[in-house]
Amino acid sequence: MTSFLSRLLGKSAATPPAAPEPILHNDFRIFPDPIKEGSTFRIAARIEKTIAGEVKTHRLIRADTRATLDEATEASVTKAKQAIDQLGDTLFG
Repeated sequence: MTSFLSRLLGKSAATPPAAPEPILHNDFRIFPDPIKEGSTFRIAARIEKTIAGEVKTHRLIRADTRATLDEATEASVTKAKQAIDQLGDTLFG
């Protein structure tokens, strides 16, 4: 009965989609995450690194926008790599 009600109400018993694989760069993990703003996408990414057993996270958000999700995703990875190369571990401090 629960299964029928779930389908009727549009709820699925399927498992949620798996988290995207990170892009690795100099021991950092980059998760591109562009932000939809109207008809464009703002460049954004989550940058992580495990330091002394603790996962450190930095949220990169740029003023730059791109017309498509694919362009914004590519630019987000490029900007994240640039930030890592320029700032290293100081991203987290």
